[in-house]
Amino acid sequence: MKKRASGILMPLSSLPSKYGIGNLGKEARKFIDFLEEAGQTYWQLLPLGPTSYGDSPYASPSTFAGNPYFIDPDELIENGMLMREDLSGIDWGTQPDRVDYGQIYNNRFRILRKAYDNSKNRLAGELEAFRRNNASWVENYALFMSLKVHFGMVSWIEWPEEVRLRKSDVLDYYRWELSDDIGFWIFTQYLFFGQWSKLKEYADNHGIKFIGDVPIYVALDSADVWSEPGYFQLDEKYVPTEVAGVPPDDFTADGQLWGNPLYDWDKMKADGYGWWIRRIEGVERLYDVIRIDHFRGIESYWAVPYGDKTAANGKWKKGPGMELVGMLTSWFSNLEFIAEDLGYPTPEVKKLLSDSGLPGMKILQFAFYADGESDYLPHNIEKNSVCYIGTHDNETTLGWLASSKEKDLKYAEKYIHKTDDESWCRALIRTGMASASILFVCSMQDLLELPAECRMNTPGKPQGNWRWRMMPGAVDEKLAKELKDLTELYRRAAEPKKSSTNPAL
Repeated sequence: MKKRASGILMPLSSLPSKYGIGNLGKEARKFIDFLEEAGQTYWQLLPLGPTSYGDSPYASPSTFAGNPYFIDPDELIENGMLMREDLSGIDWGTQPDRVDYGQIYNNRFRILRKAYDNSKNRLAGELEAFRRNNASWVENYALFMSLKVHFGMVSWIEWPEEVRLRKSDVLDYYRWELSDDIGFWIFTQYLFFGQWSKLKEYADNHGIKFIGDVPIYVALDSADVWSEPGYFQLDEKYVPTEVAGVPPDDFTADGQLWGNPLYDWDKMKADGYGWWIRRIEGVERLYDVIRIDHFRGIESYWAVPYGDKTAANGKWKKGPGMELVGMLTSWFSNLEFIAEDLGYPTPEVKKLLSDSGLPGMKILQFAFYADGESDYLPHNIEKNSVCYIGTHDNETTLGWLASSKEKDLKYAEKYIHKTDDESWCRALIRTGMASASILFVCSMQDLLELPAECRMNTPGKPQGNWRWRMMPGAVDEKLAKELKDLTELYRRAAEPKKSSTNPAL
């Protein structure tokens, strides 16, 4: 990032939609129009992969696949894959401001399967070409999902041993037995990436760039681990030996037990980090900027014995450090990266961030403590950073106000020169815009001044997250002008797209 800019953090799932969850269709294009009118440069998204138990986009059955929930049904009707009546009477959920994942799961795949049955013969050539062009991952993903459905959706570590251990003759049998199911799962990816490419082109034409999240770990119950177990810390039966988490702290006495399998960094290094190259190649076609989640885990990571019920007994172990980071930034020189360096900022992590040259993250909700200093106070923020009020893991501003100490709020109020006629949300947006950070990103909830129940995720809470949706009509020209005025005031406004008309004529 070479010039001051700003953007909005808005999950794709949170867009308005008559189908229960945001998708890649008309509302996504309308949101891009809003960003352009508001002078913004970036749209930051959460991971776009399929979700599984718990509905978290950070625990996907594939690090390469796109979420079938995001496929726009209206486009399937326009393309003749579905009839309008195929969608009538379906219950997508009763709350327009919340995603009902149970209803989405029960109904979305049913209509996608109908679209597949209606069009698989007509699209046979295109589907085969997509299959060949994405052979490095889509075959494994489609087989994995077909087997998962076949075995009742249980985790692959509970599958019959000959399937779990990938006996070649057994897999060949299932490729034949489940060939139509495999074709369906490939079809969903053909649709997702076809619709995404159109949305990406629309964003490019309107001067909007995408920031995407790459979780440092992949889920245990994923095609990634099942199909390439040699890159992970598994025993001879492909059961994890240690799993990921974070240690106990002031907020969680037992730490956080994430349960992701840890990488076998020695084997990855021996392979020239080829798995990571393929992984970033996969997201390169989605995003302009990549935020590396849990960046500190590249320097050292918390390893918890598999089977433990908490993360308390874990140990710190060294990661690949600058060797991996330097390889990725040099290999993908056309991409920009952001380091999510929150949590446990040890001297070693700070050195890795400095050596990498990547911008780290600054969170204003972590800045204002009346009795102590903070690296996140605006006067401590360096230019090479990305400033947020809060991320998807934080409270909304109104929730933060309700949970903060009165003396800390008085300090913050005085520090940011909040006036009586200025809301806290607007005051903190102004403070972030005015900061030295090269990029300021505001969550959509804070721009709309929404309450605590609109929080996207509460870390450590296994259920009930990722549900918030923006109501139809929430953004308008007035809000766009207000945001643009503030963006221009602090020299963050995007340059307008050049007109094809010569102004001198």
